[in-house]
Parts: sequence; structure tokens; C-alpha cells
Amino acid sequence: MKRVLLLLPTASYRNTDFLAAARKLNAEIICAADHCHQLAPQWGMAPIQSVPFDQPEVALKQVLAALGRAPDAVLAVDDAGLELAALLRERLHLSGNSPSAVRLTRDKLAFRRLLQSGGLNCPNFYHCRDDAQTATLIAPLQFPVVVKARRLCASRGVIRADTPQAFTQAVQWVHDIQVRADRDAAKLGIVVESFIPGREYALEGLLQDGKLRVLALFDKPDPLDGPYFEETLYITPSRLPQAKQDEMAQTAQRGCEMTGLMSGPIHAEMRVNEHGVWLLEIAARSIGGLCSRVLRHALGVSLEECILRHALGLPLPQTRHDQASGVMMIPIPGRGIFQGAHNLSGALHVPGISDIEITANPGQIVAPPPEGASYLGFIFAQGTSPAAVESSLRQAHQRLGFEIDADIPVKRVMASRPL
Repeated sequence: MKRVLLLLPTASYRNTDFLAAARKLNAEIICAADHCHQLAPQWGMAPIQSVPFDQPEVALKQVLAALGRAPDAVLAVDDAGLELAALLRERLHLSGNSPSAVRLTRDKLAFRRLLQSGGLNCPNFYHCRDDAQTATLIAPLQFPVVVKARRLCASRGVIRADTPQAFTQAVQWVHDIQVRADRDAAKLGIVVESFIPGREYALEGLLQDGKLRVLALFDKPDPLDGPYFEETLYITPSRLPQAKQDEMAQTAQRGCEMTGLMSGPIHAEMRVNEHGVWLLEIAARSIGGLCSRVLRHALGVSLEECILRHALGLPLPQTRHDQASGVMMIPIPGRGIFQGAHNLSGALHVPGISDIEITANPGQIVAPPPEGASYLGFIFAQGTSPAAVESSLRQAHQRLGFEIDADIPVKRVMASRPL
């Protein structure tokens, strides 16, 4: 029996689907989680259930001490465990991406420097080391610019600024978000870069011995122009001309080669305009949230099963795109206390809608980007064309109602799930 170690962040959407895929493959599962190290013993949990994913070197020793027989594969289901997974694979002599490659893709500043040195399209940028640098914009940058936290994901800590006043506010706000969310915030600083106009797309792929296999290219029909960058719609197959899709795949392949990524899932974000393809980021993981479920028809199995099959050296499914599919990450209209969703049955009766899952819990604090990194839920659709799928998703969303009590004061502190 194959043995797989899964790194399961407690706040991840993905845990259930990865566990189900491992059970389907009849793999022995070892679970490592990041529960509070003080509370876990009181709850009767083993030490491997309270691993500090944000301290990979410390966590490495803790996991190795608890493992016993070595696993055949180590997988992080979300960003939080990527570096630890890479360190474990290296120590256990398992195939996978190197720790240095994973660290590079998680650091927006290091990734920008790599793109610049490698000749790919790259916006002007600089490293803002502290909030004392907010008075003026450093040349050659001009407004509009985007201010970014270095290691956060899902549009958390990303703000566009069009004026000097907005820039000063954005830098301070991003700094505050990063301080709360990242243990290393004091030494990281933030990234300031030119705003890249154009439409945004996402590429889902799997690396096999360094060669990229494209699983899907997603259109993002809603413009992502800021000042915040909450993602909503993902539609596949893309409506772009095949030549442009090929160019995007080649750009993603080049980016993987430059970072040193060689194996496993990747999720790439790109913008396209008259100057070509702009690689925003590559993550050494699959798409976040519950969005992977939109690929079940194209793959014939879940994306999680496909990833596990690759990690365990099992045969991979063939990809087919004989129908369109899409997902809406239900946006959060404002900060407050989520109380519930209404007219779910009405939304489910929209033609083309295959499922709706509300993931926010009553009583949960919710907030849109740049503070939050979670969604109210997910709407899934299938159809004969990308346009039909997009229409179904928008209609279903219009039928849904959400109750968010905005009268309760909420501090700008969010515990969010990565996407």
C-alpha cells in the first residue's frame, strides 16, 4: 500500500477533497496539521497535529520525529505547507520541487527580480523596506501602481493606488495586513510595481520532469483593475485564440524553468494586453478554494486524485474539454458578521448550475480583499459554451441573497483560507 503524508492547514478548503482522493486510491494517509500547539495536547492530539507550518525548519524536525516509516509522497494542499513539504521531500529523498524553488515562487519580490533578469515581461517595481518610504513614489514608476505584501495570496494585501495620498494609505494598510499575517513581516518589506492593464487569466498545470502539461486555461471575465482585486469568475475552456493560449503556456513553461520548478501541480496567473503575456505569479500548488471541482469532467477524476496519482507514480487520466465549465467564488459585499444565505433553491434552478456550496458559517467574520482571503461560497456551472456558463453563474448569483451584519464593529484582523 502506498503511503502519503498530507499537510492539511486547519483553515484550508482543500482538506476533504484530498483525503477523499487518497482513500479512493487506497493509500495509507498520514495527516499533519497546524492546530495550536497549546490547545492540541488538551484535545488529545498527537504532536504531528500541531506543526508550525510557518516555521518550516522547526516543523521539519517535529514531523520527522513522528513519521516512523517514510511515506512514498509528501503533499501540501495549500500555500501554508509548501516549504515544509519541499524540505520533507528533500530529507526523505523523494522526488519533487526543491525548497529554494518553492521559496522563490512564494516571494513576490524574488519572483519579480527573476522575471526581470530572465527577459520576460515584467513591470517596473521596487522593494519598499518600511513605511517611512511612503512619501514619494520612486522613479521610474508612475501612477497607477500596485502595492503588494510579499508572501500573501488570494489578493490579500494587494491594493492599487492612483494618487500620492492613496499610495501612502495603501503602503500603510498593506504593511499592517502583512504584520498580522506573516511571522517574518518585520524583515520582508513590501513590493510596489506598475499596474499592468489588460485581462487576467489563470493556467492550471502539472509538471512532469520539468515539462508542463496544461490541464486548463481559465478566463476571468470580470475586470480586475482594483483598487482591490477580488476574483470572482473562472471559466474554461478559454475564449482566447489558440495562438495566444499557446503563448501563455510557453510563458508559464519558461517561468517554471526559471524558478526551478520540476514536478507537481502549478497554478499560474497572467495578464494579457497589446504588449503580450505578463506572468504575475506561479504557485507550486493547484488552484485554491473549491475551484478544483470545476475540472472533474475534463479530467474524469478529481484534480486532487490527479495530483496524488502523479505524486505516487500512478497512471494519469487524459484531459478532455468537450464542454464548458466554470465557478464563481461568491464575493463578499462588505465587512461584517455573516448570518446566512437565502434563496439557495432558486439559484440552483438556474439552467446550467450544477452545484452551490456556501462555505461561510453563520457568525463568521468576513471581509473582502485586501483584508480577507476567503469567500462566501462557490457556484458551479456546466454548459455548451463558455458564454452560457458565464451567464448561468451570473444569474444564479443574482438570485442569491446574503445577510451580513455590518453594524457589529469588526477589527481589521482576518483568519482566512488561501485560494
